Amino acid sequence: MRTRRTDPPSALARLVANVRHGRFERSLSLLTSAGALITAAEIYLEHDRAGFGNRMMWWPVALGPLGAAAGIAGFRSERAAHTVLPVVSAAVVANGLQGTWLHVRGIAQKPGGWSMARFNIETGPPLFAPLLVTVVGGMGLLASVLRRER
Repeated sequence: MRTRRTDPPSALARLVANVRHGRFERSLSLLTSAGALITAAEIYLEHDRAGFGNRMMWWPVALGPLGAAAGIAGFRSERAAHTVLPVVSAAVVANGLQGTWLHVRGIAQKPGGWSMARFNIETGPPLFAPLLVTVVGGMGLLASVLRRER
C-alpha cells in the first residue's frame, strides 16, 4: 500500500491560517510599533537636514513615538488594539497623506516647478517618502480590525 506524501504548508497557507486563528493581529501590532519608531527616526534626520523649515515637519516626528506606544499597547491588550491603535493609526495615515501633499507642493514651488519635474523630484522633498508613514499607519489600522487569538 502506498502512502500519500503531504507537502508542508506553504507560507501563504500559514499566513492565512494565522489570520484565521488570530495570531497575526499581535504580530502586526508589534510591526506597527517598530515601523513607527524607525520611520520617525528617519523623518527626524531628513527634516533636521532641511532645518525644520515648516512647523508641520514636527508632526510625523511626534506621531512616531505615539504610533510605537499604540502598537505595543495593541500587542499587550485586546482592548487597546481596538480603541487606541486605530485612533493613533488613523492620525498617522492622515499625516502621511498630508505629507505627500506638502511634498508635492514643495516640488512645485522649486524653480521651474513641474516643468522641470525630473530635476525637482531628485533635488526637492522626497515624493514618496510620506507614503511610507501612511503604510505604517495602515498596518496599525489593519491590526486593529483583525481578530485576536483566544
